[in-house]
This record gives sequence, C-alpha cells and structure tokens, in this order.
Amino acid sequence: MATARDLMHDGCTCVKSTDSAGNAARLMAELGIGALPICGPDDKLKGMVTDRDLVLHVMAAGEDAEAYTVDRLPQGHLILADADEDVDTTIAKMKEHQVNRIPVLENGRLVGIISLQDISHRMPESVTGGLVESIRS
Repeated sequence: MATARDLMHDGCTCVKSTDSAGNAARLMAELGIGALPICGPDDKLKGMVTDRDLVLHVMAAGEDAEAYTVDRLPQGHLILADADEDVDTTIAKMKEHQVNRIPVLENGRLVGIISLQDISHRMPESVTGGLVESIRS
C-alpha cells in the first residue's frame, strides 16, 4: 500500500508569514515552483501561497509587493495529508477540494508536499487524468 510519504517531495522551503509577497515571488522563481507553504514564527504551517495568489491579490490589486506580507493573503481551509495515509485517501482529498497541491504532515510538522506533478510521475495515467478532470471542472 502506497502512502502520502511515497508520493511527496520532501525538504519543503517555507516562506515566513511576515515575509513580503515580493520575497515569496523571488523564492518561487529561485526554486522553480508555483507555491510555498507559509509558516509562522513557531515554524508551524499557517497556509499556502501560490503564484496565482500573488498575481491576483498583490500585483493586480496594485499593492506594493515589498510591503504586503504573505499573512495578509486570503487563506481558505487548509487541506492536509498525513504522511502515513493511503495514497487513495490523499488523492480523494485533492479531488474533493479541487487542489493541485497538498501539504503532508507527520506528528503535526510539515514534512513534504504532493503536487499534481508528483502524482503524474508516480501514479497510473488514469489516476492522474481523473484528478486533473476533477480539479479543472
């Protein structure tokens, strides 16, 4: 039985909740990714910031990216996976909540993220296709 841990990429880089949107954008560009976990001063996961968030809520809104902190971005309910949960459960969560990425926790600590790309590389095409279809609809 495959688990979320088997699909995730580990070694996540967090952006601090007090970091600027500009810093988050630079970090995404440097890492070649489209989303970052937001961690508070206690290093606990507080949310996620995506490149889309930065475009819609900072750039398009005319905000100063260096003065706008990522903790000001709208945060919905955070959908999480447990590192040891069955991969089918994780994918079902992604489908139900129509998310491209899901943070993975172990004992309450962020240990990785599973992205649509991770699933496409490690799961059958039919699984990936079903997930993409549910996210895009």
